[in-house]
Amino acid sequence: MKSEVIITIENLTKRFPEGDSEFTALSKINLEFSRGEFAGVVGPSGSGKTTLLNIIGSLDKPTEGRVSVLSNDISKLSHKESAMLRNMHIGFIFQVYNLLPVYTVFENVEFALMLQKKSKSERTKSVMEALEWVGLQDIPNKKVTKLSGGEGQRVAIARAMVKKPELVIADEPTANLDAVNAHSILETMKNLNKEFNTTFLFSTHDEKVMSYLDRIIHLRDGKLESDEIIHHKITAK
Repeated sequence: MKSEVIITIENLTKRFPEGDSEFTALSKINLEFSRGEFAGVVGPSGSGKTTLLNIIGSLDKPTEGRVSVLSNDISKLSHKESAMLRNMHIGFIFQVYNLLPVYTVFENVEFALMLQKKSKSERTKSVMEALEWVGLQDIPNKKVTKLSGGEGQRVAIARAMVKKPELVIADEPTANLDAVNAHSILETMKNLNKEFNTTFLFSTHDEKVMSYLDRIIHLRDGKLESDEIIHHKITAK
């Protein structure tokens, strides 16, 4: 049975002002992503991969073309509607963890649920569950400033996953990690992908990340160069 398509991209073009002219970051991109994919957009710096994920994540809008995410036309969403889509349905993981430094591990993960106006009991149950997914259930009260790099990225994953989003966007999530921590983080994300059928989309040029992907989309100079399904891949333990 064919998987449900949750992202449709049709003739996407994105241009940015550059002096007296414009810079074309993306040109006539056509793609679809199904529920439960573990896919990556790869390419050299300036290829347009982060721009593409920003539009999918409703952080930006197309100049031309159509992008539909979970039945939402990104071009037609108001700022409030875009924020609601992100708060309820999309998790973000970045290479800079963007943790709130004055708060604990628990409070950083809880923040995503406070935006959803969940009750205290609901938040506590969900946060501890998410910390268990990433192996941090023993340090909920630790200040994030005391964490290692690998632990900090695990908090970021827990924060992204605590609301059980349908889509997680990960922009260079292993860039600041050593090889051991990177593989551990990737295995965690792969396990969450399988357990919850969450769609993961990566922006990366890291070979370690690519070895875990089920699908690799190559961009170059803002254009789609190739779209490859990977059959020989690392599987989650």
